[in-house]
Amino acid sequence: MNRTVANLFTSPYPTAIQTSLESYATIARFDPSGKLIAAGRQDGLGVIWDLATRGQVRWLEGHVKGITSIDWSQNSRYVLTSSKDWNVIIWDLASDTDPPRRQATIRFDVPVVSASFHPKNCKIVLVLLSSGEAYIVDLRKEYRGRYELCEVQDESDDEGQMSRSRVVFTAARFEPSGKHVFLGTSLGYVLVFNARTKTMVARHKISGAGIIRGLEFVASGRRMVTNSSDRVLRQFNLPIYPSPTADNEYIEQELEPTHRFNDPISKVGWHAMSYSPDGEWLAGGAADDASHKIYIWDTAREGLLASTLDGGRELLAYVHWHPHKPSIASVTNLGNILIWHCPTEERWGAFAGGFEEVDENVEYEEREDEFDIEDEADMARRKMLEEEEDVDIEDGAVDSAISAVDPTRQPSENDEDVLWALEEPDDDVQGWKMKVILEDEQD
Repeated sequence: MNRTVANLFTSPYPTAIQTSLESYATIARFDPSGKLIAAGRQDGLGVIWDLATRGQVRWLEGHVKGITSIDWSQNSRYVLTSSKDWNVIIWDLASDTDPPRRQATIRFDVPVVSASFHPKNCKIVLVLLSSGEAYIVDLRKEYRGRYELCEVQDESDDEGQMSRSRVVFTAARFEPSGKHVFLGTSLGYVLVFNARTKTMVARHKISGAGIIRGLEFVASGRRMVTNSSDRVLRQFNLPIYPSPTADNEYIEQELEPTHRFNDPISKVGWHAMSYSPDGEWLAGGAADDASHKIYIWDTAREGLLASTLDGGRELLAYVHWHPHKPSIASVTNLGNILIWHCPTEERWGAFAGGFEEVDENVEYEEREDEFDIEDEADMARRKMLEEEEDVDIEDGAVDSAISAVDPTRQPSENDEDVLWALEEPDDDVQGWKMKVILEDEQD
């Protein structure tokens, strides 16, 4: 209820800088609760910030080269970091040590471009390597292994097979349900794989896009936005993909964007993009070589540009939207994390329905019955009726991001692809607590 009331008086997107965290970061992401933020640094260190105290609560010391990506498990207990040192490390924030205990370390023989958890199970990890290969790494006992995702080659088309053999993957993401993996290629294709069978179920051509550099999804999974080398962000409505067949058939379809987002004047590229929780707003971090700019578009109103946020002379490196409220974290080229919010004026009239703000003193006119003594029996009866009324303090406030989920896309309890991910579940459950670690006093 509080969230619903607050949304009536605030802007749906941030407008000003609230604070700056000096972190020497190259990337920063909110956790699913929105209370913490994880930052990765060029020297291989990771930092967990508490946004309430604006203090550093954990140091992730394990990499020897720059961190390339960060991801959180669904209940924020585990943090994943990938690095140019060829390693992916999963950290357990429930441990009573600082740095936290390493839950797992996944090693490769080339630098790691990005890595992310499966949305339903943090024992399943999607990894993209600098060599252009993509792997699903399963840490569960029954399915333990590394499974490479490979594009289906058309045996009847020799020329096409030779050209596609040179294709490298440049972006990799799980979609929100975890049933499919989306891979962007250097030739402007988006390939869709079934996460359970590791087989390709669709190949989409993005006309004119060039190299696909990034993929983002709304919380419902209905829409996707791509970042490409032609400096245009494209939004697509995604089809419903069928289950894999024994013949490994797949959909060959060219996707037409519903909206194109770009800067028609300066023609800048984009470092990152992020959707708002309800999916109605899109933030794009511009690769401007003169200033720190974040463009915000209204996807519900034909993709109109709603605002441009200026963060000063420190150039932008990364941007991420808060999971629950109109707040954005942007990273500068000097490593500072800027937290954007919606400043609100104090509205004293909101504390009482009959309260009226005036610019100067006015003479008050008393109503005839305003100070009459009320019968005690009537007063007790009225208060009793008010106490008996049911007040909904939680269910009435439905998160707009949740309400926007398409019911036709919600997996059923008997969905084989969903049940596969829930087998041997992780211990990232709600209610875990991060332990307070006191520093030893120096004599």
